Amino acid sequence: MIKWIKISAAFLSIIGIVILVFVVDKSHNNTILSIPKIIIHVDGENAFLTKKEIYNRLLLKKLVFSNQKKGDFNIQETESFIKGMSEVKDCRVFSVQGGTWQIEVELRSPIARVFNVNKESFYLDKEGFIINGITSHTARVLLFSGNIKDSYKTPGVPNIINNESLKSKHIIDDIYRISNYVCNDAFFQALIGQIFVNEKSEFVLIPIIGDQLVQFGSAASENEVKDKFERLKIFYNNAMSYEGWDKYSEIILKYDGQIVCKKSNKWKKQ
Repeated sequence: MIKWIKISAAFLSIIGIVILVFVVDKSHNNTILSIPKIIIHVDGENAFLTKKEIYNRLLLKKLVFSNQKKGDFNIQETESFIKGMSEVKDCRVFSVQGGTWQIEVELRSPIARVFNVNKESFYLDKEGFIINGITSHTARVLLFSGNIKDSYKTPGVPNIINNESLKSKHIIDDIYRISNYVCNDAFFQALIGQIFVNEKSEFVLIPIIGDQLVQFGSAASENEVKDKFERLKIFYNNAMSYEGWDKYSEIILKYDGQIVCKKSNKWKKQ
């Protein structure tokens, strides 16, 4: 008899616990969510998304709404949606306590802005990924224009560099090699403001100082880009400081191991 009483008491206790868990869980799911705390991390000064813009996009997608219950909120779907934004490198969404929740976003860092032949504009980030054309934000980065057919729909550089078929169709990987080098060199970052791609798909550097053009040529590999910029730096340090910034109209780096210069019209007459 005592044994059956103990078994019955244990059984009732289990039922009580199950009911309690169900009630607590239901109460938990009915909790009204607060507006999320949004934290943005960005490397540098160019932030392409604000807290308000992120929240407004969630509202438009109806992932968040007024008087939203916790049970109606999908963390995985919300996190996936934010990660899908071209400006976002990584994202984490999590519940903190009660009805409070938090979004942490790491933004991509742009190093170049590209204007293509169709008058579309997009950015390239430090890792070679494309950031869609953005109208509300601009960044102080290297500008590329001219004979560029790639668009914001073009695969990112990491998808191109190991695919010979894609490399033959696109120039965005060449743009990345040049902009990545300039971005990491204080001398050229201060000197080069714009780069033009001519009809032969060769790069022409337009310095901020002086009237000369730098005929850079191709940028098919990191070694080629490094070699050309190293030659150019030696020339600027050893020649331009003595001969002046207006002596040459063109500095040509296209030929292996050489620098060929064309005198400006003013100096041709002397």
